[in-house]
Amino acid sequence: MTGTENIFKALGDRNRLRILAALLCHKELCACQIHEWLGVTGATASKHLSLLVDNGLIESRKEGRWVHYRTNRNNPAIRPLINWIKKQVELDEALQSDLKKLEPVTSCTPLELRKKQRDRAACC
Repeated sequence: MTGTENIFKALGDRNRLRILAALLCHKELCACQIHEWLGVTGATASKHLSLLVDNGLIESRKEGRWVHYRTNRNNPAIRPLINWIKKQVELDEALQSDLKKLEPVTSCTPLELRKKQRDRAACC
């Protein structure tokens, strides 16, 4: 498969498209915020994020125990694609509604969110 085919395959999954859309709206998100918003396991979110990183659509940086993600704005080859996706996200009402559900997740710090996630897990 070529790089172009891999990029479109990565974007063909709704959750990966949701991640990219969220990162287009927010400069950066922590892995824990993405995992919470998607409503999937941490391992599943990590797999989605890895595919997006591997295909050059997003970048990651580690800060202590936290991994933060942002769109890859440094690759001039994909910049037109990212701009096109951003316009399509703005037109997608379902995706816009979905992105509003990210607001409560981003209203607290990753540290506070992680504590809430651990507390919920301890209750089960």
